[in-house]
Amino acid sequence: MTVTVTLVEGRADTTAFIRLPYAIYREDPLWVAPLEREQRALLDPARSPFHQVGTVRLFLARRDGVVVGRIAAITDPRFNERHDARCGQFGLFECVDDIEAAAALFNAAAGRLRERGLDRMLGPLSFSTNHECGLLVDGFDRPPTMMMPHNPAYYMRLFTHCGFTKAKDLLSWRVPMPCDGEPPAIVKRAAERALNAPEVQVRSLNPRRFDADMAAVRDIYNDAWAENFASVPMTDQEFDHTIRQMKPMLRPELVQIAEVHGEPAAFALVLPDANQALRAARGRLTAYGLPVGLLRIHRATRRIDRIRAIATGVKKEHRVRGLAAALLTQAQRAAFRLGYTETELSWILEDNRDANRSAKALGGIHFRTHRLYERTAA
Repeated sequence: MTVTVTLVEGRADTTAFIRLPYAIYREDPLWVAPLEREQRALLDPARSPFHQVGTVRLFLARRDGVVVGRIAAITDPRFNERHDARCGQFGLFECVDDIEAAAALFNAAAGRLRERGLDRMLGPLSFSTNHECGLLVDGFDRPPTMMMPHNPAYYMRLFTHCGFTKAKDLLSWRVPMPCDGEPPAIVKRAAERALNAPEVQVRSLNPRRFDADMAAVRDIYNDAWAENFASVPMTDQEFDHTIRQMKPMLRPELVQIAEVHGEPAAFALVLPDANQALRAARGRLTAYGLPVGLLRIHRATRRIDRIRAIATGVKKEHRVRGLAAALLTQAQRAAFRLGYTETELSWILEDNRDANRSAKALGGIHFRTHRLYERTAA
């Protein structure tokens, strides 16, 4: 019973690629099935703007004709230009507990990257740090929040057996809502100093100037994350596409923007955890032509009690003002008024001491770790 790996070609292969996780996670009660139409859009060069700047090649592994694994080989010129590297990426990895199949998939992705003149591979990334990234290595006891990966524990063994080593850990912090909605005193003092500064204004997203506010968030994000590990800048098209996906879940009160002397300087993008509702749809919005999934999501949305701080960013010249504390304090106050009971701050690079210290000061509990791995593309 040998393993064969082939390129994904045609709709049937694409469907097999998308639906493989249903077999792998059949017995996992915590898994949240992604919407199939969003997965198809992600893989479609005509609908996902990443394909305008990078290239993606998909592979399927089969054993005796049965699909047992999948992987994407990714090349992104922005990555190598920014980080002065010859590194490709891989992502969308799923595999049964089969070391031979995993090795064949990793080798197929590595071969593709070598063909493009690259000598290292980093992942899992789908398709960059602007998207889902990292392998879950600790914290398997809770369901994933929106845009955070979930995987079986045995994946770690597959990765290490196939020559991967740790590149960077990504930490997630859980912050229970205080009974009064107020942060601890040390954070509150820093927040109030910023909020009371005459040149600083912190406000929530203005729905009537949504496009202008989101453009400001995009510019701050690209500035603030420019020196982060493995980061790549988001194009206007990528950012707009991401925001369109998020928009149905946006609560303007939770998205905070700071201005200094009237100019956008920082933001906190906080959203209700859509996964709490998405689990009810089981990956499909319709069944037999009926909007069954949509109805399930609509009912489940009323029960969402968790928010996720997806991204924060402060322009370099304003990082001594305490704006991050002010933004998260205001977002937490809004979340308290809206009835949410928990905030997740994720993900934070393990060596981002300031951000991790702030998460802990907010009362955060480190409860989950994702890991990026690397190896040669040999």
